[in-house]
Amino acid sequence: MNKSVVPKLASLCCALLCGVLFAASAQNPIVPYIPESGLPDVVKCIPPPPEDPSPEFDRDVLRYVWGKQQRADSLRLAMAVRDAIWDLDTTIAILSEPFGMAISPEDTPRIYEVLTRGVTTIENIRFRPKAHYFRKRPFAYFAEPSIFPQDDDWLALEGSYPSGHTIRAWACALLMAEINPEAAEKIYARAWQSGESRVISGCHWQSDVDASRPVASIGYACLQTSPQFREQMALAQEEFRRMSFCGQW
Repeated sequence: MNKSVVPKLASLCCALLCGVLFAASAQNPIVPYIPESGLPDVVKCIPPPPEDPSPEFDRDVLRYVWGKQQRADSLRLAMAVRDAIWDLDTTIAILSEPFGMAISPEDTPRIYEVLTRGVTTIENIRFRPKAHYFRKRPFAYFAEPSIFPQDDDWLALEGSYPSGHTIRAWACALLMAEINPEAAEKIYARAWQSGESRVISGCHWQSDVDASRPVASIGYACLQTSPQFREQMALAQEEFRRMSFCGQW
């Protein structure tokens, strides 16, 4: 397939998928373990994004150039396209590969529930810093299209700092590693690539991505204070052990 067609097809599929998922989520919303108001305000925890000009911002610019160069690699571009789909089931499917087990509400209901509710809890921590800093995204700063030009208008309406996609991927990795510690290294490695994909896409600065991993970790630490989460995590771990012992993966 022509590489120039990949982003266009992915954007169309993403738009259609998001419409279906939005309708479904409106009927069956995921209930977080802790409301957004109960999460730490990370505006008070992390430094602001780099100023322009500054040495830190110069690094962001260099990494933006690096990201554009990576698009010449069709396999890496395809990974960035897949990582950009804003759908929790897609994130779970991506990380289930290094996790070592297919995850679904039908076959692994305990694992699926703790992941969807846990990630939703953690990723809600992004709203306050995004609104507070409302940082311009790289593609908008340079007046160049991202790998999803059809989505650039609405993406520009949301702040760039920190990266919601990276928070989601890192939160999912943290939870999966708690369930299957033996696969932790592979899970984290793939989640790290997911963050890099946001730089390659042109939708985030490197400093957005760098800030997102500790932000996700702050949310993850807060999640540990929920008794319901701890109870359901124990059930998910038991489900994983049982299925592993029975050779169902």
